[in-house]
Parts: sequence; structure tokens; C-alpha cells
Amino acid sequence: MAFINEYKGDKAVEAHSNTKLHVIHTNDKKQMAISLAQYERHLSLQRHKIVGIDLEYNNEPEATQKPALCQLSIGKNHPVLLFQMSAAERCTVFDNFLADPRYTFVGFSIDGDKTRLERVNLEVANFVDIQKEWRVPEATKELDSLGDVSGMLIDDYYNNMKKKITDDEHRRWATLPLSMRHIEYAAKDAYTAYEIWNRITLTQDGLRRAKLEKEEPPRSAAGVAGDGKSLTGEEEDGANQEPTMPASI
Repeated sequence: MAFINEYKGDKAVEAHSNTKLHVIHTNDKKQMAISLAQYERHLSLQRHKIVGIDLEYNNEPEATQKPALCQLSIGKNHPVLLFQMSAAERCTVFDNFLADPRYTFVGFSIDGDKTRLERVNLEVANFVDIQKEWRVPEATKELDSLGDVSGMLIDDYYNNMKKKITDDEHRRWATLPLSMRHIEYAAKDAYTAYEIWNRITLTQDGLRRAKLEKEEPPRSAAGVAGDGKSLTGEEEDGANQEPTMPASI
């Protein structure tokens, strides 16, 4: 049976500081089509089309384990989508979204996720593993956890995020209804993956722009037009005139 559970307002998932996450947990294909269409409209306006993603698995033996839940996030101003794959019919819109090379899907330690997706004939076209692309400075462990990186780049609140759910609870991702602890954990996983990569990307863009500006030749002190040439007297007169407003807008 199809279901749509929405957590917003007073029921929203509390993240760090005053951040609250609107969460939609569903197995309904129509709801996924609506929500993913909203995602795509937003992403079409973004230079970096980043989607945070995470998977939780069913309780089968590891050799045959499949995805139970897929979590997606495009930031705190948009709903986090929790798609209950273990209780859903095949959703072509969802399949196509994952396979769209325009989007950068970012996750953490994604090798296991790739394997489980392959078992249900799904593939993420453009998949970035944050664990392999960014390290905590002066790290003392061979690999950083999502909590390590989130605590460093987002907020200390996330340092122990992986300890906030028990091993027994981890075995129940395909058992409905999911508890509120499951909902909170799943939503934060996808949101922090998005937030980490978005912050890294913005930082890289800012550093790149600053470097380019430092390398630009200095402009002359005289008046400079858009093409780098000095304005003539006639051009200056035109430039100093008040703009004429249209009669109506």
C-alpha cells in the first residue's frame, strides 16, 4: 500500500543550530515524480547541480543485500526525500533521476551503495565519494567518517552522529513503519552529504576566483570602458546623462 509521511513545521527533523529539515518519507511513485520534478526545477538554476545521497539496506545476508531506503537532499530549503525502495513498485522517474549525468550525486563510502544498487539494476551516473575526495586535516585514522567530516565542516553537533542509532535499529530499515529515530538519522545523512560537498565546492570556486583576480593586469587610473579603452569626451557626456524611464512598465 502506498504511503506518504511528511515531517515539517513542529514535526520537522532538527539538525544543527536552528536548522530544521522538512522530510518526506514515501513509497508512492506519484509523490516521487512530484518531488523530483521540484528538485529538477531547482537544480536547473544551479551552476553546480549537487544532490546528497545515501542508502540504507535490508536485513538480508551481505552477499544478497539490497537497498531498503534511498535518501536524497538538495539543501535545507528543500524537502529531504526518503524513498522506501523495499516497499515500492519500480519508479521510472526515480531511476532516470539517478542516471542523469547532469547531476552530481555525493555520498560517503559509496562502494557498498553501488553494489546494492546494481543488484536492483540501478546505477548512479555521476557519483562522488566524499570519503575519497576530502580528508580531515591532520587525520589520525585511515579513513574519515561522515561524522568526522560533518563535525569539521558543518557543526560539532555531527561528531557523534553515527552513534545515534543502534545496531539493532540498523537491521530494521525495511521494517515499516520506520521510527522517528530512523527518519532523523536517514534525513541527516543525505543532508550532511549535500552540505559538505556544497561548502567544499563554494570554497574552491572562491579560491579560484581570487586567484584569477590576482593574476589580472592592473587597470589604468583613467576612466575605463567595458573594453578597457578610455572614454572620449562625447562618450563621457552620454555616460553622465540620466537614464530615460519608459512611460509605463
